[in-house]
Amino acid sequence: MLRISKLTDYGTMVLACLATRPDQRLTAAAVAERTRLGLPTVSKLLKSFHRAGIVTSTRGAHGGYQLARPATGISAAEIIDAIEGPVAITECSGHHSACDLETVCSTGTAWQRVNAAIRRSLDELSLAQLSGQEAVAVWRPELTAVIRPMPMGRPGRL
Repeated sequence: MLRISKLTDYGTMVLACLATRPDQRLTAAAVAERTRLGLPTVSKLLKSFHRAGIVTSTRGAHGGYQLARPATGISAAEIIDAIEGPVAITECSGHHSACDLETVCSTGTAWQRVNAAIRRSLDELSLAQLSGQEAVAVWRPELTAVIRPMPMGRPGRL
């Protein structure tokens, strides 16, 4: 089963909280209160996101955390990478494969294509879309066969 961890799910909630107030710095305690997550979990996530360049932090009385760039410029792939590392659905799909059977495996290439497709989808999905601030385009494969370009010709004629 392909599933992101609970920590990554929580991380998305933390970033969505920051995205609702892009012009304000929020403390880890304020984010914990708004998301109803534990302060240690929120602090851990914010540190990971800071290391990944997704959030900025400012110390002091008016300090806190902010998104490093607009929510439209932060991808789901970046969020996952910051918490879990690069997406790799099989051992050979990752950047640093350590599979002993890779040279004789007949399915590795197909799984690598699947992994690349998943990665592209995650790269195209923004935090703004994940948090409901921006609509997500829905691809409906059943409609693509129905939609055909109009034939060229005189106006009003098919």
